[in-house]
Amino acid sequence: MDVPRGKLVIIGGAVDMGSNVSVLEHIMQPNYIKFFEKGILKRIINESDKHEASVIEVITTASQIPELVGNEYIKAFNQLNVTHVNVLHIKSREDAANPEYLERISKADVVMFSGGDQLRLTAIFGGTQFLQILKQRYHDENFLIAGTSAGAAAASTHMIYRGQSNEALIKGEVQITAGLGFIDSVIVDTHFVQRGRIGRLLYAVATNPGILGIGLGEDAGLLITEGSMMEAIGSGLIMLVDGKNIVETNVYDVEIGSPVSIENLKVHVMSIFDKYDLLQHRMIIKKVVKVEEGVYVSAQDNNDLLQ
Repeated sequence: MDVPRGKLVIIGGAVDMGSNVSVLEHIMQPNYIKFFEKGILKRIINESDKHEASVIEVITTASQIPELVGNEYIKAFNQLNVTHVNVLHIKSREDAANPEYLERISKADVVMFSGGDQLRLTAIFGGTQFLQILKQRYHDENFLIAGTSAGAAAASTHMIYRGQSNEALIKGEVQITAGLGFIDSVIVDTHFVQRGRIGRLLYAVATNPGILGIGLGEDAGLLITEGSMMEAIGSGLIMLVDGKNIVETNVYDVEIGSPVSIENLKVHVMSIFDKYDLLQHRMIIKKVVKVEEGVYVSAQDNNDLLQ
């Protein structure tokens, strides 16, 4: 198997910063992006090769309020002593071909995709040299790609881009297209717990039972190393839906607009420090210890600290 050297971080997000954003509701609240908690962003910095000295490029393409989102990222990373933070406001395929932007992502240590509308990401970056550079660096270098909300949903080869949660188990309600393709064999949904999107993921897996469904809650993420080992990070929950052992489904028989039945889906729930091996299809539950208010470490890490 061809193993990527880079790392991928996908985050469930907190507030939809793109097509469904309520600007008046959130614009005056400086802490409205919940995943700007120190846990996930700090882990991204620690996993980067140069840590606090890393050069970070934030890509706001998915958002309809890119300047506001970009400024929040800069402030959040600055609070963690990372000062080399830049923003790429790429709004078209022409922008994506800008030689300056191609050079910047070729030199960055971390690239982070913001939330918003994941279809903007695939429509603007699909088939471009920009995306080719990201994939090549992710495969060949110790390079970190992160995405939250839309940035996480678009990270995989298959991507959910449409579907109302309350009607997701109706045939035809969930729409799937090609994503950016940083990781195969999974499909990702975000804001998962808070927006009741379990039906969307069940349907996606029922129609593609060879892929693992990943439902990311808010302030929940996965650190993916070697293209297959996934570790839960952040305070939220993650749901995995495994369709390999589906016994029967009527999804291919019923008419468009009809309810779908599925027998024998397997579901896992992950929380911080748990791991899942995509190759072995095996989950490893880690015990955690609270070391101070709001700070948790794995039991193994805590024993190391006490020695």
